[in-house]
Amino acid sequence: MTAEQSHGPLHGLRILDLSTVIAGPYASTLLADLGADVIKVELPGKGDGLRALAPHKDGIPLWWKVTNRNKRGITLDLRKPQARAVLERLLPDCDVVVENFRPGTLDAWGLTKAWMHGINRRLIILRVTGFGQTGPYRNRPGFARVFESMSGFTRMCGEAGGSPLHLGYPISDAVGGLFGAIGILAELSRLRAQPDSCGQEIDVSVTEAMLRTLDFLAIEYDQLGATRVGSGNLSQYAAPGNVYRTRDGKWASIAASTQSIYERLCQALDLQELLQDARFADNPSRVANREALDRILAERIAELPLQELQRRLDSSHVGFSPIYDAADVMADPHFQAREAIVTVDDSELGPVRMQCVVPRFAETPGRVRNAGPGIGQDNEQVYRSLGFSDRDMEEMRRQGAI
Repeated sequence: MTAEQSHGPLHGLRILDLSTVIAGPYASTLLADLGADVIKVELPGKGDGLRALAPHKDGIPLWWKVTNRNKRGITLDLRKPQARAVLERLLPDCDVVVENFRPGTLDAWGLTKAWMHGINRRLIILRVTGFGQTGPYRNRPGFARVFESMSGFTRMCGEAGGSPLHLGYPISDAVGGLFGAIGILAELSRLRAQPDSCGQEIDVSVTEAMLRTLDFLAIEYDQLGATRVGSGNLSQYAAPGNVYRTRDGKWASIAASTQSIYERLCQALDLQELLQDARFADNPSRVANREALDRILAERIAELPLQELQRRLDSSHVGFSPIYDAADVMADPHFQAREAIVTVDDSELGPVRMQCVVPRFAETPGRVRNAGPGIGQDNEQVYRSLGFSDRDMEEMRRQGAI
């Protein structure tokens, strides 16, 4: 079965996405990629805040097209009384609601857990926030740079002795979305095993998601009293590991994290004498003397053009990659062979390219069916399917509800 023929392993799962910007929508999109039917709700007129973030083409938001792909789009102002009437018709057929408002916001609008479970007791409610539903920071506004800073991640980035460094992409939003998607799948599994159970609320703190991602951060401090700071591109747990400049001005990332790989690296670079140097006998020794080791390697690699370096390291099975930009990704023959970048038709832009569905299922693959929808693109279809007449919809538009 091809991706075009498959509905995906999550076909039949229905999700109502009330969330905004990145983390919450990312969670539901991961499931939409695998076949879930996701209805994305936006404010009438202005739409989701993600639409305002660069990059744009002729005013069309490109980030939006990927983060909200494979969804149907409707408009609904959740603050309006009419929203309850709409949700009363939507929720009976939904399995999941995703929201990322500050704790208590939906309750203040009358959209409480008790009210939603009164309509559909099996409903799963994913709540994604910066700091969680409890605790003294629960009502703080959240942005990716805040979550990354408070988790300790930003302090680990940057040059040694320099200022902490933020990445060029809000990675914590993606990480939070991943944990949200895992939570939904775990709860679906529980409900399948317990058919008489009610659906649960799932509390995802994006800051906690980043903390969990930094696996050894807490235990290292607890047991050793050590805190991590930036070390540039140097690996903090194995040596050698760095980014090196080649003779032709290119950049290469090399990692020799095990003893056997280190030995093959020395052979590939004609630096066999390093294998007899006691300073570099094993990984703990190399980490302790990594600046000296790195100088030797950098000098040798600077004598080789990138293509020659790649030939040597590939043939010796040493972990290596040139540093890619987007153009390199698009041109890479491995990515092309696996169709890691796929083409999808968009109603506003025509054919657009974006990343493939991850992971790949052998028998029921997911696929990219459509790019992120226009504001209210599916209003007519969705609202008519709920039994609203043209007159009903016109009245809701007049009152600013849709």
